[in-house]
Amino acid sequence: MTVSLPDVASGQLATTTLPLKWVGMEKIAIPLEVEISSTSYQRVNALANIFVSLDKPEAKGIHMSRLYIRLREILSTTPLNIKTIEALLKESVQSQQGLSKAAKLELQFEVTIDKPALLSDQFGYQSYPITLNCEYINSELSYELSLTIAYSSTCPCSAALSRQALSEEIEEQFSHEMISKHELMTWITSLKGSIATPHSQRSFAYVTVKLTERMLPLIPNLIKALEQTIGTPVQTAVKREDEQAFAKLNAENLMFCEDAARRVKQFLETCPQFIDYWFKVEHQESLHAHNAVVVDHKFPTHQLCG
Repeated sequence: MTVSLPDVASGQLATTTLPLKWVGMEKIAIPLEVEISSTSYQRVNALANIFVSLDKPEAKGIHMSRLYIRLREILSTTPLNIKTIEALLKESVQSQQGLSKAAKLELQFEVTIDKPALLSDQFGYQSYPITLNCEYINSELSYELSLTIAYSSTCPCSAALSRQALSEEIEEQFSHEMISKHELMTWITSLKGSIATPHSQRSFAYVTVKLTERMLPLIPNLIKALEQTIGTPVQTAVKREDEQAFAKLNAENLMFCEDAARRVKQFLETCPQFIDYWFKVEHQESLHAHNAVVVDHKFPTHQLCG
């Protein structure tokens, strides 16, 4: 015997007749297949937020379960790409049977990349937080990609002060005009030679880009390009030779947060596929209890998330 179950969303009218911008669900667990090269995909666990507009003022509510089912059926079975996302958002609107005209999707996940050490034969894995925001409004799809890059920053001012402190100590320890090279080298490589060290800190670049192309960029390639632009990405597995190489790399790339920001901005400005961008660089100071920060974006009428 089939029992007719009540459908409040369809069977009742709203007591207050007003449209609503976005109605939906957040933090839905969903597996994704993310393209990481031209020949391979990576299975990731994502959290999805999906919404539709409620444009019919008198409607009690949207059909939530239809959104969930379409999200599950499409994203968990098809590699993540723009066509897949567009199909999901179109079907989300159609599933509401006239209640909605627009839809949006936000996906949060991490991509893991294997990274070789600087000198040794070691390697390790590093995960990068990724957010993909997509909107389907007036039959047009727009999307933004956000990612976080961790790097090391060494303060130029602190480095200069450390060099001066070392110079003064050498002047005091070796007062004669002629200095024995052996004696100097022995002193510098001893604990007495550690006069001052410039302060360094783990730093972050938070980048959001709006893209023109009807395809997602290869996320690992974009990550590596930004890391090369900044110059001092954090490492995974390291031996002593790698740690020394990393120290030298930091000395070659002394930077204020303004320096890092200009490197990021120059990179974004030279990428024609980015029609808009927003970014923040954050140096989590070891000298201070506060952070040094730069925020910039392409257009004054900034509309990107961030």
